[in-house]
Amino acid sequence: MARRKIETGQWLNKLYYGDNLDVLREHIPSESIDLVYLDPPFNSNRSYNVLFKEKGGDEAQAQIEAFDDTWTWSHDAEALYIDLLNGDAPNAVKDALEAMRKLLGDNDVLAYLVMMTARLIELRRVLKPTGSLYLHCDPTASHYLKILLDAIFDARNFRNEIIWQRTNPKGLMTRRLPNNHDVILGYAKSEDSLWNEDAVFQPYDENDLDERTKSKYRYRDPDGRLYRLASLLNPNPDRPNLTYEFLGVTRVWRWTRERMQEAYEQGIVVQTAPGRVPQMKRYLEEQRGRPIGDIWTDILPINSRAAERLGYPTQKPLALLERILAMASSEGSVVLDPFAGCGTTIDAAQKLGRRWVGIDVTTLAIDLIDARLRHTYGEGIRKTYEVLGIPRDLAGAQALAKRSPFEFERWCVMTIDGQPNEKQVGDRGIDGVIRFPIDGKGNSDKILVSVKGGATNPGHVRDLIGTVQSQRAGMGVFICMNKPTKAMAEAANHSGLYVHPANGQKFPKVQLITVEELLQGKRPTLPNTLLPYFQAQKRVDKGDQGTLFG
Repeated sequence: MARRKIETGQWLNKLYYGDNLDVLREHIPSESIDLVYLDPPFNSNRSYNVLFKEKGGDEAQAQIEAFDDTWTWSHDAEALYIDLLNGDAPNAVKDALEAMRKLLGDNDVLAYLVMMTARLIELRRVLKPTGSLYLHCDPTASHYLKILLDAIFDARNFRNEIIWQRTNPKGLMTRRLPNNHDVILGYAKSEDSLWNEDAVFQPYDENDLDERTKSKYRYRDPDGRLYRLASLLNPNPDRPNLTYEFLGVTRVWRWTRERMQEAYEQGIVVQTAPGRVPQMKRYLEEQRGRPIGDIWTDILPINSRAAERLGYPTQKPLALLERILAMASSEGSVVLDPFAGCGTTIDAAQKLGRRWVGIDVTTLAIDLIDARLRHTYGEGIRKTYEVLGIPRDLAGAQALAKRSPFEFERWCVMTIDGQPNEKQVGDRGIDGVIRFPIDGKGNSDKILVSVKGGATNPGHVRDLIGTVQSQRAGMGVFICMNKPTKAMAEAANHSGLYVHPANGQKFPKVQLITVEELLQGKRPTLPNTLLPYFQAQKRVDKGDQGTLFG
C-alpha cells in the first residue's frame, strides 16, 4: 500500500482519531518512532465501559461503552488474512498465520490475531533501528502474540516477558488458580536498540532492605549515612608501581599513593584497627540500587480511590508506563501508543519529556485524553499538540456523520462538555446530558442534548421541548447539521425560560446551534457546567517539547 510522504521537522505531538492501521499506513513515516507501547483489547468478549461523574461529582452507575472487545471471524477478517498472505509480509509471518488457522480454525481468536498481525507489521516499520516495542496483554493471548512477534521482529530480538501483578489473588476460583497478572512482551528492532541501564535499578530503601544487603551495609557515619567496607587490594599482584606501605600495611593497592592519601583524609579510607588492612567506604545512597527483574509486584493497579483514576476500564498505572519509558527511551524520544485509550502513555511521555503520538478509534477516548492533558498540565499544553481526524470544518463533520453517525453524535455532545449516551438506540431522541450545579450542596440539574446530522424540521425541536418537560430537565440544546428553519427557531423561542435557582439568571429553555457554529467556536449560553470526566491530579510538565520529528 502506498504511504503518503510526510515532511519531518514540522510536527507537534499528535493525537489521531481513527483506525490505527489506517493512521499508521497513511500518516506515520518509516523509522520515525523510538518506542511503541500498546495495550490492545484482549479479546475478552466483553464491552468496556467508561464511568462518568454525576451530580455533585460522585461516581455514577451510568456508563458509556468505549469499545466492544468482541472480535468475530468475518468477511473483513478473511480479507485481511488474505492480504497478509498475498502481501509483502515476511514468510515467517505467513507461516505463523497459516499454522494458527489450522490450529484454531476460523474463530474469534484468529480474527483478533489477524487484526494484531497487520498492526504489528506496521509498528515494526515505523520503529527506528534503535527502537523497541512493548506489548501489554493477558495470558489468554500472550502465547499466540509472542509467536507472531517472533515472526515479525525475529526471535533473536526478543528481550523480556515481563509479568506485572495487577491485583492480589482472590479466592473465588474452584477449578483453577486465580488469574492476577498481565504479560508485557518486549522486543527490540535491532541489536542497536536503546537501553537505559541506570533506569533498571530501584533506589535502596533503608527501611526495606533484603537480608543480604542489610548484612553488608551495617555501618553508619556520624551523619547517619549507611555504608559497607570494600577491599582496596588490586586483583593483579604484579603491579610494582601500586605496591607500597600505607598505614603500616604493605600491599598491591588499587589506587596510587596520592589518591589513597587523599581518600584517607576525606574519611573514605578507614583502618578498623592498627595493623589491619585499610578498606574503603561504599555508601548505600551512592549505589545504583536493587536491580529490577522481570516480575513486577511493586506497581499497584488503579483502584477506586486512586488519585490518577479517570474511570476508564483498561487504565494502567502511570508508574507502569514511566518505568517502561525510562528503560527504553530518553528525553526527546518519540513514543507511540496506537491504542491510546485514556492516554496514560501520553501522560507519562509528557511528564518525562518525551514527544508522543497517540491513536484511538473512538472520539470518546480522544476527548478524554485531550481533557486529561489540559486538566493535568494546564490549558497551555494545548498548543503543544494537534488533534487530527476529529472534524475541523463542515465537510469533515459531514464525513464523520456519514461514516459513523453514532461517533458523530458523541463528538457533538462532547464538544459542549456533555456526557454522550451509552447506547445508540432507545434514547428517545436524546444523545447526551450536560449537568450543572444549582447550589453548594452537591445538587445539580441537567441539560438534554439532541443531535441531528440529517434533515430537520420543527417537529424535532418540539420533541426535544416535550422531553425536557417530561424528564423535568432544566434546559435542552438542539445541534443540527443544517441551518435551522424559521419555524424551528420559532419553536425554540416559544419554549420559555429557565431561571437558575441560585442566582436568578435566565437562560433560553431550548437553544439551537449548528455544527458549523460549533466548529467556529460558538457555544450555547449555559450555566457553569460540571465536566463529565473523572480528573487526575494536576501536574507540571517539563515544558513545551517543540515540534515532533524536528
